[in-house]
Amino acid sequence: MQQPPIYDARFEAHNACVLIPTYNNATTLGEVIRSVLTYTRHLVVVSDGATDATAKVLEEFPQLQVVAYTPNRGKGYALRKGFRYALQQGYRHVITMDSDGQHFASDLPVFLDKLDEGNDALVIGARNLQQENMPGKNTNANKFSNFWFYVETGIKAPDTQSGFRLYPVHKIGNIRSVCNKYEFEVDVMVRAAWSGIKVEWTPIKVYYPPKGERITHFRPVMDITRITILNTVLVLISFFYIKPRDFIRYILKRENRRQFLEDHLLNREESNAKKAFSVGFGVFMGIVPIWGFQMLVALLLAAWMRLNKGLVIIAANISIPPMIPFIVFLSFLMGRIWVGEDATLLLFHKGLSLENIKMNLVQYIYGSITLAIVAGVVSGLFTWVLFAVFRRGVARQEQVK
Repeated sequence: MQQPPIYDARFEAHNACVLIPTYNNATTLGEVIRSVLTYTRHLVVVSDGATDATAKVLEEFPQLQVVAYTPNRGKGYALRKGFRYALQQGYRHVITMDSDGQHFASDLPVFLDKLDEGNDALVIGARNLQQENMPGKNTNANKFSNFWFYVETGIKAPDTQSGFRLYPVHKIGNIRSVCNKYEFEVDVMVRAAWSGIKVEWTPIKVYYPPKGERITHFRPVMDITRITILNTVLVLISFFYIKPRDFIRYILKRENRRQFLEDHLLNREESNAKKAFSVGFGVFMGIVPIWGFQMLVALLLAAWMRLNKGLVIIAANISIPPMIPFIVFLSFLMGRIWVGEDATLLLFHKGLSLENIKMNLVQYIYGSITLAIVAGVVSGLFTWVLFAVFRRGVARQEQVK
């Protein structure tokens, strides 16, 4: 008599299932399915247009829930298709595994333990990226992906490319994505974090066969290009919409305004010099002529230099629309120092020609950089004096008390 799956009750208690997307992995798929079925019968396999013996392998397991279609559309499409099917069947959580045998079904209880905590998080299985047989390109690609995930969400991640994951599909069902390939797993993580879904990690085991036995459908040029384009789009969305939105939502709450004031403006652990440099650097970045990328570059450099990011961003907002005409005018005024007799006070005052356009552009760029440096230094010095006087006053009040 066949033994019932040992964790079926726990899967049913959480309305959870295992989802395996597969494409031409017939040699390993059968063993992966058998290992999962010892833990639960709630298993969905998505055949993403397979052209090998995958169909015959699936026929060996009549208890499976199978989603099959042609032609091959990519892992992201297969996952989205599987998520929709799982929701239709009443599942609220989906644990995804790869079909190439690198994941161990013995790690499924680790994700069930996360479900027992009841926080409906998106949980990624974190691999040991230093283990034997780990492909070097995987390690480097993961570091690259982890960095951009931090830029886009502010969350430090040990592994953003693992396919062994727990998805709260009842929450991410409303997340829209047009990604059909490997980049979907990055896209859904970022958008989940943006929508307020907690993202967590848990250690898992992973097996990578020797190089000659390894089967992969990852196409380095095409897939890395897609991931790069996706990260470019996500960074732009993050800095021009998500981060301003989150900051406005945060600052609208009265208790948060006070906390922000104490943490960023009145933080006693930071020196006056650091605060002053943060303000001066923010003003510099707000004026320097890289329109459209000022906030992005300012935040990245502020994080790298360990500055007060709050003060940097506030100061960089010197380039808000009402101030732009004054900044442009002062930039042209400063630029007259560098171009001498060819200078103009007003844009194209000498007439419109390619030579004049070039000269006006040179005058503006030189002038805006000069203005950025001068304004940054002046605002930094003013901030240092202001904080020195303020803190001295606070210290006197404390002595009186």
